[in-house]
Amino acid sequence: MEKNTPKFERRSFVKKDEFESKLLDLARVTRVTKGGKRLKFRASVVVGDKKGKVGFGVSKGIDVAQALDKATRVAKKNMITVPMKNDTIPFPVEAKFGAARIMMKPQVQGRGLVAGGTVRAICSLAGIKNISSKKLGKTSNKINNAKAVMKALKCLK
Repeated sequence: MEKNTPKFERRSFVKKDEFESKLLDLARVTRVTKGGKRLKFRASVVVGDKKGKVGFGVSKGIDVAQALDKATRVAKKNMITVPMKNDTIPFPVEAKFGAARIMMKPQVQGRGLVAGGTVRAICSLAGIKNISSKKLGKTSNKINNAKAVMKALKCLK
């Protein structure tokens, strides 16, 4: 007589990552030494949950995958919480980092995300749906622009 024993399946409880990430910039950088050039990759990543948390990270690695992983880890460590009111920021804010200057203004419901490039990526991952922004600085450096946006969002506290 055979006993009916239940067979247990082995399930892996892998925690699903609740953050979305977006690659802002990927660059091949070199360091010139006596023996020649040393190649590395620099990745800039924005991470957010579209509910008010957003982070930005930059890191270098020997290959692209390593640079992306390290930059994502740095971005998760540098997370900030953005205070929002009706899917927009509570008041106008301006910030400067290096040569980059960013101005951000709240907008009425339904206006949309009126922002370009770096500002649009960070605001969409933060969950801000209605905002108007302008890059006042002359630089097109994505890293400095992203740091200026993060500095402006920190000023909202």
